[in-house]
Amino acid sequence: MPTGKVKWYDAEKGFGFISGDEGTDVFLHAQALPAGTTTLKGGTRVEYGIVEGRRGAQALSVRVLDAPQSVEANRRVRDRKPADEMVVIVEDLIRLLDDVEGSLRRGRYPDKQFGSKVAQVLRAVAADLEV
Repeated sequence: MPTGKVKWYDAEKGFGFISGDEGTDVFLHAQALPAGTTTLKGGTRVEYGIVEGRRGAQALSVRVLDAPQSVEANRRVRDRKPADEMVVIVEDLIRLLDDVEGSLRRGRYPDKQFGSKVAQVLRAVAADLEV
């Protein structure tokens, strides 16, 4: 099966084009998309079958191989803290969670203000770790 990259796709119009690895452009209709898929970003690598339609080559049975990273994901990777800085942050987080564990073992939740701060720290560390 041929492979290529989505050149562009307009979900409102229900069609777009694939730029095949062999250099040919192939028409892509919404009906050829995988089940549950309503749109594809430009640059998405796909595998597809080809049929000759009235207006030229048309993609059939498209299968997504690799979706391109979003601009946000690229920004997060670029703005990540260095690993040696994250080590210190994770060590501090472990100490913080140890304090929470001690309270919970004694049958008490941390007070609302402390619990809120712990939740903020957890979300921030998760965002730094997530790519």
